[in-house]
Amino acid sequence: MEQVQIFCENTGKNYPIEIGKNLREVKKIIFPQNHNHILGALVNNELQDLQYIVMNPKQVNFIDVSSLDGYSIYTRSLLFILYKAIHRLFQHPLLTAEYQISNGIFCRLVNKDIPLTTETVAKIRTAMQELISQDLPIIRKDIPTAEAISLFQQAGLKDKRELLETRGRLYTSVYYIEDTPDYFYGTLAPSTGSLKTFGLEPYKDGMLLRLPNRKKPSELLPLIPQDKLFQVFNEYKHWGKIMEVNDIGTLNKIVDNNYAGTLIKISEALHEKKISLIADEINAQKEKIKVILIAGPSSSGKTTFGKRLSIQLMVNGLKPINLSLDNYFVNREDTPKDENGEYDYESIDALDIATFTDNMLRLMKGEEVEIPKFSFETGQRYYSGEKLKINSNNVIIVEGIHGLNPQLTSLLPEKCLFKIFVSALTSISIDNHNIINPADNRLLRRMVRDYKYRNYSALETLKRWESVLKGEEKHIVPYQEEADVMFNSALIYELGALKQQAEPLLREVMGLYPEHSKALRLLKFLSYIKAVPTREIPNTSILREFLGGSSFKY
Repeated sequence: MEQVQIFCENTGKNYPIEIGKNLREVKKIIFPQNHNHILGALVNNELQDLQYIVMNPKQVNFIDVSSLDGYSIYTRSLLFILYKAIHRLFQHPLLTAEYQISNGIFCRLVNKDIPLTTETVAKIRTAMQELISQDLPIIRKDIPTAEAISLFQQAGLKDKRELLETRGRLYTSVYYIEDTPDYFYGTLAPSTGSLKTFGLEPYKDGMLLRLPNRKKPSELLPLIPQDKLFQVFNEYKHWGKIMEVNDIGTLNKIVDNNYAGTLIKISEALHEKKISLIADEINAQKEKIKVILIAGPSSSGKTTFGKRLSIQLMVNGLKPINLSLDNYFVNREDTPKDENGEYDYESIDALDIATFTDNMLRLMKGEEVEIPKFSFETGQRYYSGEKLKINSNNVIIVEGIHGLNPQLTSLLPEKCLFKIFVSALTSISIDNHNIINPADNRLLRRMVRDYKYRNYSALETLKRWESVLKGEEKHIVPYQEEADVMFNSALIYELGALKQQAEPLLREVMGLYPEHSKALRLLKFLSYIKAVPTREIPNTSILREFLGGSSFKY
């Protein structure tokens, strides 16, 4: 048989491989003793499942659950096993995977006649374990989209039917476990036996599919109570029902029917109503609240939210003063370093907490304070003569990623503080089995903003992104439940609005870069979404912070 050379990045070696072999066979040749943990591969920096057939020389990097791509494969495949288990147990089951929370995925059964009791969840968990122990192959079949639409129509999966109807592709990849079909927007694991670590337990009015720890794949991530986050997700799911938009297929039909303008108006009105309610809550406690702390991960729209909150506070008769935690950076030579010896600007130790505390306490006493500034060019603190003094009508709005960290405010009177967590918690799904990772939403926002205002390419943003996520997991996520209020800055229509500016940037990420696979994944994700005209987006919208055209000064 004719052979081609495969260069394996994992081993740094070339291997002669017979033309026509798939990656499932290739991994056994390269790793004869230890290959069952392999979930997929990057082939010339493009993510492929192990059914990929080798016909030409390739560069291959086999991946497992420890990588972000591998973790996504694991998560999608586990959801398929959950659906298959429910399918074995019940007639006409309808599973909805709704959002990521508490280190897992919150799921419900649509069927009202199947209550998710402890016993029911235990049965489903046992059925999942049986599927995994059987090590059943997960098979991909490329079929005409019309056939896939008919298939999902017969299965009662209206959401998948509408998604494929509005995508406009001739062929669709459908995955099977035995005779059960499903559709996922990314690749899946080669078999059920690859997914040994999982948990399933009752959670609120549904169940939580628990996920493994990337660093220790045989262990589950700890279950973290996130009651406030759950309430926010539920609120926005309710808003989705008000607008009758819960998935991308429905959103696309609204755009096709020229109702995008109405959707934009309703979405923005809901945002304004929520901000107004937060301002009312603060105003009701105006005798004691002196400092409002706003925190959240990258590209959450914290700055615009703070400005819009200021307007609503002024409507209530208060006089807000905006202050950034960036003013309190220590000098560069005093900045802590991370494990790689690089300056760690996201560490709370990069802030001069003592000066911040002194300034806040003095301001609360009615004293005049000269506020420090920080030069990012020189890495040094300086004073410009800007002084601040507050009276009974003033409230200070402090924005920064560490706003909810108790270490920042430990010496400030708790009764004088009001804490707000802001994040773009994407409130719609691709379909009932394909959730949208809120981090992807924020990544698209950041990519568009970085290019427009910071002269960064999409490649540069993608290179930094994993480090950004690590910083958030360390410095922001552990404290989000400290918030008095959470604000979801996501807008139901926004992915369609971001699409027009994001797609050209992503297409510039060439195949020779490892980030090419991430760019392709995002391009595929955006391919499901119809472009939303941006002309009706108001100039006060949080989205204008990223798209441009805001009436606020930044």
